[in-house]
Amino acid sequence: MASLTLTVNGKVTELATTSATLADVVALMGLEGKRIAIERNGEIVPRSRYASTPVAGGDRLEIVGAVGGG
Repeated sequence: MASLTLTVNGKVTELATTSATLADVVALMGLEGKRIAIERNGEIVPRSRYASTPVAGGDRLEIVGAVGGG
């Protein structure tokens, strides 16, 4: 079966698909509903565009979570 190879937060990650969006990556990583930001190949992607932003083999994603505190 074909796969998609991405680098997520500096770690090579294989997805068991050849077609995915940022929303798919978020779901596969169990991050749905979390306060996160995603940078794809050096550009911040607005949350409203996760479902329409495809990922391709070789993409570099940085996913960071919001941390609250006081």
